Amino acid sequence: MNKYSEVFSKITIHPLFWGIIAIAVFTARFKEVLILFFIVFIHELGHAIAAAHFKWRIKRIQLLPFGGVAELDEHGNKPLKEEAIVIIAGPVQHVWMVAAAYLLYTVGWMGENFYHFFMWNNMLILCFNLLPIWPLDGGKIVLNILSHRFPFLQAHNIMMRISIVCLSVVLGLQLFWNGKNMMMWALLLFLAFSLFQEWKQRRYAFMRFLLERYYGKKQEIIKVAAITVGKEASLYHIFTQFRRGYKHSIIIQGDHKNQYTLDENELLYAYFTEKRTTSSIEELIG
Repeated sequence: MNKYSEVFSKITIHPLFWGIIAIAVFTARFKEVLILFFIVFIHELGHAIAAAHFKWRIKRIQLLPFGGVAELDEHGNKPLKEEAIVIIAGPVQHVWMVAAAYLLYTVGWMGENFYHFFMWNNMLILCFNLLPIWPLDGGKIVLNILSHRFPFLQAHNIMMRISIVCLSVVLGLQLFWNGKNMMMWALLLFLAFSLFQEWKQRRYAFMRFLLERYYGKKQEIIKVAAITVGKEASLYHIFTQFRRGYKHSIIIQGDHKNQYTLDENELLYAYFTEKRTTSSIEELIG
């Protein structure tokens, strides 16, 4: 089984989607849900094939009514350019689907009602997926952009705050303008739960980022950046300044303008292998 065909074995349907399919069967709307499923499937397949191309480790891909959630065994240390391509690969699928539907409609192979239904749902899923809310593609794009400028932990925290604000706005609009749409409420509640889980586990996400940086497969380092700290700085405080795509050297300002330089791996070794989780740089260098 090659890396692309293996993608199909990772795809599962989320219980929320099964619920919508069940409702569709009882309300004679199975055809509409089938179209929705097709759009979502192609969208998520775009992500999966791009991830497989870069040899990312895909654990599972869950299909949801608004798109999907790809669970990757990666923890923030892949090149930002690769990540951007994997994220955008999903929304890009909607472009060719629009072109294909228009062509089929123009030559008379697609009926007018079917065409308008397909186009509406295609654009609706695309626009919803690009909302800057985690774990939607829009939220991932925001995190990718922030990671170019800020350390990993700070970028993640900013992204979470943006997601919370945007989700609150969408919930408010839903309450006043579309309050009877049960499917939309289900989707928004799922997003709220996912966001809450991500916020609750943000420290674990940071630890996984550091662990993979230390134990994981070494990535090509594009840039090197120095972090200057006082000798009283804790190891954890220094880690909060680690950035994606950078290899860090740690410059310690000592007494009488003396300086010491350590490699980031020395600090990670002390933290994870020697279990010096509360140590300062001064305690580390003696």
